[in-house]
Amino acid sequence: MSEPLDPRLLLRGYASGIFPMADSRDDPEIFWVEPRERAIIPIDRFRLSRSLARTVRADTFTVTANHAFIDVLHGCADREETWINASIEQAVLGLHAAGHAHSVECWQDDQLVGGLYGVSLGGAFFGESMFSRRTNASKVALAWLVARLKVGGFALLDCQFMTSHLASLGAISVSREEYQSLLSDALSLGGAAGSGEGSSAASGSAAGVSFDALDRLADPPVRAGAAAPSGKLIAQLLTQTS
Repeated sequence: MSEPLDPRLLLRGYASGIFPMADSRDDPEIFWVEPRERAIIPIDRFRLSRSLARTVRADTFTVTANHAFIDVLHGCADREETWINASIEQAVLGLHAAGHAHSVECWQDDQLVGGLYGVSLGGAFFGESMFSRRTNASKVALAWLVARLKVGGFALLDCQFMTSHLASLGAISVSREEYQSLLSDALSLGGAAGSGEGSSAASGSAAGVSFDALDRLADPPVRAGAAAPSGKLIAQLLTQTS
């Protein structure tokens, strides 16, 4: 399909367990993907290595959320081969405006050096892409994301395809059938896809599920888009067991 991708259709796709890709940045066509094996990171089993924990605790990067979404999106697409074409970009920006798409950013010396973005629906977060311009920047962004999802009551972190990078951080592969079951359970924490009804749907969060809950743990609480709580708190959250 080459017509614009409706953000509501994109959200319904995620709710059905599929996601769009393009063959290249310049290819106007998209296709829908439903892998036989799906990569997920169990939120309570993120693998925080000693070296990554040191980097997190040291606050090597200033980390924000939803502070530079479009810049993160462009950073993820800025590579020789990308599946993010103009149609997908515009649809994701629409989801961000509706509160369903989020970014985590890593900064050094006021420069964006890494980050990730994804889509939230109910208690599911669909990780889309990440990029890094400094060593460990994308890993730190992912650590902050997992802590944010853990505090926010999310049940599923979808990573789409398994890579050695994700496996080193605790990602596992599940069958299509198991993924659909996990997805159904996570979506049950929120409203119907694309309903647009009520404050929870408009914010991409359900009752008891919040992408912003982590910010309220800081002392004092941080405002939206400001620097996240300290790395020491993030490391503590990621090493706590349920």
